[in-house]
Amino acid sequence: MSNQEIEGKRKKIEGQVRETVGKATDDRSEEIRGKGEQIRGSVEEEAGKAKRKLERH
Repeated sequence: MSNQEIEGKRKKIEGQVRETVGKATDDRSEEIRGKGEQIRGSVEEEAGKAKRKLERH
């Protein structure tokens, strides 16, 4: 697993926490930020996977 994949997973987890906090505190903007962070994390993780696969070939 590459550093980029790990960083993407970390961002996804942070986003999930932020979204949950937003829901718990009824803070819609925090919830939306959390969802956005999860998306950015997913993109970064997938980019890391693709890069790793390309480097193997």
